[in-house]
Parts: sequence; structure tokens; C-alpha cells
Amino acid sequence: MAVTGRRVTIATIAEAAGVSVPTVSRVLNGRTDVSPETRDRIEHLLREHDYRPRNSRQPLRAGLIDLVFHDLDSPWAVELIRGVEEVCHSAGVGTVISAVHRRTASTRQWLQNLRSRQSDGVILVISDGAGPVYTELHRLNVPMVIIDPAGGAASDVPTIGATNWSGGRSATEHLISLGHRRIGLIEGPRNLLCSRARLDGYRAALESAGLRVDRRLIEPGDFSHEGGFAAAERLLDREDPPTAIFASSDQMALGVYEAARLKGIRVPDDLSVVGFDDLPEARWSSPPLTTVRQPLADMGGLAARTVLRLSRGEPIETPRVELATELVVRESSRKLLAETGRQSTE
Repeated sequence: MAVTGRRVTIATIAEAAGVSVPTVSRVLNGRTDVSPETRDRIEHLLREHDYRPRNSRQPLRAGLIDLVFHDLDSPWAVELIRGVEEVCHSAGVGTVISAVHRRTASTRQWLQNLRSRQSDGVILVISDGAGPVYTELHRLNVPMVIIDPAGGAASDVPTIGATNWSGGRSATEHLISLGHRRIGLIEGPRNLLCSRARLDGYRAALESAGLRVDRRLIEPGDFSHEGGFAAAERLLDREDPPTAIFASSDQMALGVYEAARLKGIRVPDDLSVVGFDDLPEARWSSPPLTTVRQPLADMGGLAARTVLRLSRGEPIETPRVELATELVVRESSRKLLAETGRQSTE
């Protein structure tokens, strides 16, 4: 009997071999009170499915955790790495960092490398096309944790995220409180849960304030400087441009800065801007960027602690965790003078 389509456990090995769970346990523990034929059948299944038992008394096999991204070209990734590395270093565990670049061949190569080094767990920061990865990691009995899932993660895979909806709402409410009524939004990739949640928070804030959601003020983006720049150009070229823009990432917000500069629009005198992430560069931009802080290093650290617990066979409290976001007000947002449409210097 083949074991397919589910995570391989002692129970599924026992079912496939036509024996009891204690019989499989006796083989795993090297006991001799199992017939040679039964032992051969069980060992064949264990080898075929790369089963590696994990329990609370078992130390980590390789002392390695894999951290996997689509790409490593973002300060966002660096903050996550910092959190993961800090926890793993304290635990005496090494971290293997990989980028699969959304290419099937790269993913296959990474999985091959993973099998050879027998990593104790995997932290995935890949948003799409991860179904085959989930299946293979389950087959290898390697625990995994996903940071910021796209929405297609299996229900039994723990995920770590942030309160993106409340972050999007607080950013928009801040701009409304400053008197802005035409507030542009630059979205993140629409396949991501975090992007959709930030959009929903933006809509909720407008509706709560009695303001109409104007779809013409919502532009697609991709979390990059270039994406923010292009979206801001479209918004600012309108006959009735927004007086404020909420960009769904700090990198896109800095792209807004450049688009505004090239058009002779001053931030915040003529245009208020709010970002999302609170990357280190947000504090040092000119002007310093008002943004929603999501605790990226803390998210990475929690993901590392979670996968280490799973690697040792320890239970976790909840499969889905969202860490709180916080609005950080700096100098890129300013009160709007209703009678002039200009930003106040107050």
C-alpha cells in the first residue's frame, strides 16, 4: 500500500505495512521482537518515504533550519533574517538562507539540497507556487512554518503574520484625522493576504468616516520602489489628484517621494505620504516617513522558535499568529488646510 497525499506519520506507515503502530515503533527503536519479513516491509516504507521520527526527547539531527525566500533583494527580507538568525544563534542552530527566484528548477534544486543535509525544519517566505513544496516537506516529515502566507497554505501548517487590516485602517484614519478626503492607495500584490487585508483596512476607515471609496484612487503595486513610483505617477497625473497617498509598503512610499519630486510636488507641504513596514530607511528618508510598523524581526524570531519547537516534537499553542502593527507618525504627513487644499505647517 502506498502512502500518498498526506503527512507521513508512524500511524500511516503502520497502515501501509498492515501492522500496528507499536510494531513500527519497535522497528524504529531497534527491537528484535519483530519477524524479519515484517521488519523488511516496514524498513522499506520508512526508507521510501524518508520518515524521520521526532519526539520531545530527540535532539535536532542536523542543527540546521532552512529559511527560504522568493528573492533576497529587499530590506524587508533582511529584517526577517535578522529575527530568525538571533533566535537560531541563541539555540546553537545554524541557518541556511536560500532564494528560489520563483523558478521551478531552483525550487527542485533547493529541495534536493534539503534532503541531503537533513534540515530540522523550514521557514517559508514564499507566497505562491508553494503547493509542491508543502507536499514534499510533509513527505520528508520536515516541520515547516510560513511567514505571511498568500492564502493557499495547508490548514495544518503554522503561519506567522501581522495585523495588516488594522494597520491599513490606522494609516487611513491618520490621514482622515488630518483633514484629507482624497486619499490614494497603492496596493501590494493582489495574491497576498497581507495586501488584501491592508486594502480592506483602507476601505473600512473611509466607510467608517462616511467617505466614498473611489476606485480611481486605488492603484496596483508590487512592494517595490519602481512599483510605487509608477503608481504615484498615475495618481498624481489625475485632474483631481489625491492630497495624500497610503502606500502599502515603505519601498513603494519612497517611490512616491521620487514621483512627487519630479513633478515639483513637495512632501508633506503638497502631499502627505504614509508607508507600511517601518524599515530602517523609513526613519532616514527625507522627510522621515510616517508608516505602519510591522514587527518583521519579531515575526522572524517567532517563526524560528515555532519551527524549533516542532522539530523537537513539542506542541505549539496556535497554528496562526498575527503580531500587532503600530502607526509611527513622522514628518511625511501633515494637516490639510481645507480652504486651500495645501498642507498646514502646524
